[in-house]
Amino acid sequence: MTLKATPLNNAHRAAGARMVDFGGWDMPVNYGSQIEEHNAVRTDVGMFDVAHMCVVDIKGDKARAFLRGLLANNVDKLQVSGKALYSCMLNSEGTVIDDLIVYFINESWFRLVVNAGTAEKDVAWMRKQNEATGSGLTITQRRDGADAMALIAVQGPNARAKVWEVIPESKQATAEMKPFNVAFAQSAAYGEAMIARTGYTGEDGFEIGVSADKAEQLWNALAAAGVKPAGLGARDTLRLEAGMNLYGQDMDETVNPLDAGLAWTIDLVAERDFIGKAALQAKGQNAQFVGLILREKGGVLRAHQKVIVAGTDATGEITSGTFSPTMQQAIALARVPMGVNVGDTVHVEIRDKKLAASVVKLPFVRNGKILAV
Repeated sequence: MTLKATPLNNAHRAAGARMVDFGGWDMPVNYGSQIEEHNAVRTDVGMFDVAHMCVVDIKGDKARAFLRGLLANNVDKLQVSGKALYSCMLNSEGTVIDDLIVYFINESWFRLVVNAGTAEKDVAWMRKQNEATGSGLTITQRRDGADAMALIAVQGPNARAKVWEVIPESKQATAEMKPFNVAFAQSAAYGEAMIARTGYTGEDGFEIGVSADKAEQLWNALAAAGVKPAGLGARDTLRLEAGMNLYGQDMDETVNPLDAGLAWTIDLVAERDFIGKAALQAKGQNAQFVGLILREKGGVLRAHQKVIVAGTDATGEITSGTFSPTMQQAIALARVPMGVNVGDTVHVEIRDKKLAASVVKLPFVRNGKILAV
């Protein structure tokens, strides 16, 4: 099978990246030291190729009404142009087709960014619902052809200053921009740039969308300005420290989002109906999503390890685990039975051992500060 490549593939190879198959995409896992890349984002600035993710434009007079029914979060929260919202898109059984970000550009144009591995499935589902509701919308993937876009995420405490240095025209539009917003800037070097402030690392920064044919030029300019390229390895440890779900690992089409710590993204209060609402109301929440810190030596926390709760036959499961470079401890995200509380001790089955772990409130790390101890 031929792997798909982003417009930055040549730049990664020129930089000596170690490339891996990531869901059918040829992507960099690191450029030498995953730890250095992780720490650069926590203390200075790093950048990620996220051009495998898919920009989807939804245009038409009924765009808002369509998204009211399509998404579990309520797009009526988006009343000012440029506002963004994180949401799940559910099937009729109330499980997660994908998690995504939706940007409100104007009443006839909403922009979504969906996950790489689910993009084709997502767009097919949107088009099916568009037809079923008679919404008459235009749904366009901005991944291929002349209007293809590429996304670069620049993250870290110095990220915004570096972006303004490389794209000076962007500063006026973004200097006062609050998190979970998007703006557009016309750049002499890169054409129109979409600049969002909706990161995935627990640090501040921008996600920049430019025409695919300008992506490598922008990447190289950021690198020349001192922005450290970072791969999938650092992206995973950063997002896990930040307590952020990864589709396909922490939730998927088998998982009730209420059991995956995503209740805050689901609006069950408003009167509007949406796909999956009735199923969610019928199921309710049956597990809770927590952080774990391993308190004994002798193992690393990994996905699918069993979590044992004293005094009960019910067990939980780790969904994502790693060794935290920031905390210098083994940490995990886990789905555990109801009734487990922050501060409790549970045990994790690691090979033939049962090692103690503390239940903590997420996130572990945010804006360079360790919050879970």
